[in-house]
Amino acid sequence: MGKIRVLIVDDSLVFRETLARGLSVDPMIEVVATAVDPFDARDKILEYRPDVMTLDIEMPRMNGIEFLRKLMPQYPLPTIVISAVNEHVFEAINLGAIDFVRKPDGQAFFANKEFFSELIFKVKVAANAKIQQGVIKRNVQHEQVPSQNICNKIIAIGASTGGTVALTDVLTALEPPMPGIVIVQHIPPMFSDMFAKRLDSVTAFEVKEAVNGDSLVPGKVLIAPGDQHMRVKKIGTQIRVECFDGEKVNGHCPSVDVLFDSVASFGVNAIGVIMTGMGYDGAKGLLNMRKAGAKTIGQDEKSSVVFGMPKVAYNIGAVECQVALEQIPDKIFSLISKLK
Repeated sequence: MGKIRVLIVDDSLVFRETLARGLSVDPMIEVVATAVDPFDARDKILEYRPDVMTLDIEMPRMNGIEFLRKLMPQYPLPTIVISAVNEHVFEAINLGAIDFVRKPDGQAFFANKEFFSELIFKVKVAANAKIQQGVIKRNVQHEQVPSQNICNKIIAIGASTGGTVALTDVLTALEPPMPGIVIVQHIPPMFSDMFAKRLDSVTAFEVKEAVNGDSLVPGKVLIAPGDQHMRVKKIGTQIRVECFDGEKVNGHCPSVDVLFDSVASFGVNAIGVIMTGMGYDGAKGLLNMRKAGAKTIGQDEKSSVVFGMPKVAYNIGAVECQVALEQIPDKIFSLISKLK
């Protein structure tokens, strides 16, 4: 395969040049052009036909969000958004961007090896990812789940690349009453709280970024902090979460495996869902859940932005039922209804 051809779009000359140097270090990446704004980018896209675009949000003449809104229906180009801490990144993902990277502050940017390592990785993922736009929807009405089917039960979900849109689709299609839901989404610190608040505003659930010691009750959704692992514990009749610092597991903190391993202790009272994402985080934990008696669901290849995590989970026998994204809410409802 040839090199991944990248277009950099940013209004800062210094940032464009620094990004170009940082990305070009990798032998698999070639920066074919840079653009100062969306109008310049439009011309460069037609001239150079890049495989991936990196895109700033705040730019003169037209911001990155409006550019994606106009570009994606006509020319779906895999895009990595580079942004300061701003909830607009979720709108960009919803419009079809593959992922985002937090823009470093000030002069730290020039020597930030972790930033460039993350960006290079995500550019490579984007080059082979599927562009899918999220559609917020409500599911068809079901009969109400019996209250005994949600007490002391738990739903655990893990996702990575493409997960913010997929999780939004699933949670907006579900309705209470539902058991408490715990989620690990691979996401940078601070963005996890923004994501939780966004879900809280568009779903029928109470959604928040988890804090160590939070209780998990029916109708509540807890999102792991972007820089801490999260696990669950039964304390008497209560379910509580523990959020803690730790080394990366499978390259991630928070790790889906850490969460799923803890949920395995709930046995037949748990449902595990593994969704779109690069890598293998969550596969072994989901297998432990299934071995303990939990019901497990994996997103299928066609509906995944990146069919990595759910593929590995399926291949090792961790997935009991593999379905398309739009079928996951119905499958969760069906399994909850059958729990005793």
